[in-house]
Amino acid sequence: MARYQVGIRTESKILEATRQLLAEGGLDAATLKAICERAGVQAGSFYNIFPSKEQAIMQVAGEAIQAVDPDPDLSGTESLNDLVDAYIRFVVEQSDLARVYLQVAVTVGNDDSVTRRFLRHHVRRVERFAQAMLRESLVSTEGEAITKAEVLLGALDGLAFRWVLDRSFDFRKHARYAVSQCGR
Repeated sequence: MARYQVGIRTESKILEATRQLLAEGGLDAATLKAICERAGVQAGSFYNIFPSKEQAIMQVAGEAIQAVDPDPDLSGTESLNDLVDAYIRFVVEQSDLARVYLQVAVTVGNDDSVTRRFLRHHVRRVERFAQAMLRESLVSTEGEAITKAEVLLGALDGLAFRWVLDRSFDFRKHARYAVSQCGR
C-alpha cells in the first residue's frame, strides 16, 4: 500500500511541475529534464508513471478541459451553447494550456498514443456536440448532426489557432458567430 501512495504522490508532483512549467514558459519550458527537476524525481520514476512527456502534458490539459466541462458526468444535459461556452472558457481562461494543447495537437510527431488520444478526445467532443444539436432540434438526423458538429469544431479549432497567434483577435465573438451558423 505504501508503494501505491508513493506512486500517487510522484504522479501528483509530476503533474504539478508540468502545470507550472507550461504556465511559465509554454511547451518549450516543459522538457522532461525540467519536469523531473521541478518535481524532484528521476526520469525512471517519471517513465514508471507516464510513457512520454506528451502524455503528462495531455493529462494536465485534460484536467483543465474537465474543469470547464458543463456536464462532467456525461448525463447528456448540456446544450450546444453550454459546450461552446466551455470551449471558449478553456481557450480564454486557460490560455497557456490551450496554447500548449493546440501545439501538441499539431506536433505529436511519431507518438501514436498521443495521436490516438487526441483523436479519441475529438471524436467524443463531436459526439457531444452532435447530441446537443439533436436534443435542440437544430438538425433532423444523426448524420447531419455529426457533419455539423465536425464543421463547428473545425471552425472553433481554427479560431482558437487564430487567437493563439493574435491575442487582439475577438475569439469569443467569432466563436459565437460560428455556433449561430449551425442552426441554419
